[in-house]
Amino acid sequence: MKQPIKRGRVMAEINITPFTDVVLVLLIIFMITTPLFVQSAIKVKLPSASSSETESGKNLMILIGSDGHVTLNSKGISLDELKSELEARTTHNPDAVVVVNADKQVRYEHVIQVLDITKQSGVKRLALGVELLKDTK
Repeated sequence: MKQPIKRGRVMAEINITPFTDVVLVLLIIFMITTPLFVQSAIKVKLPSASSSETESGKNLMILIGSDGHVTLNSKGISLDELKSELEARTTHNPDAVVVVNADKQVRYEHVIQVLDITKQSGVKRLALGVELLKDTK
């Protein structure tokens, strides 16, 4: 049997289901777009090359900015911390490829110092990042 509608009472419940849906959609959007913003925040002008080999898999990316600032996988890091961090990551994944992307304006001495630290930490596979030249044919 139906209950009679009580007149004069205000409904005090709020339906939060649509609000929850909107919040979850926004969360997913931020989770997808945040790595794109972090990666593009560090400006590195790579030297150019006419050919390059690409390798898929889980690479470790070291970026050296024009000011000499070093980042490992988009996280700022000092040269002292770089060696211990690379040692820790390569013990879990010894076949990891470390890609060093250095700005073309950075001092050569600084690049060699980072490469030396990388080799001292036990990295077996090392690559240098370049920007590919477009064919002008």
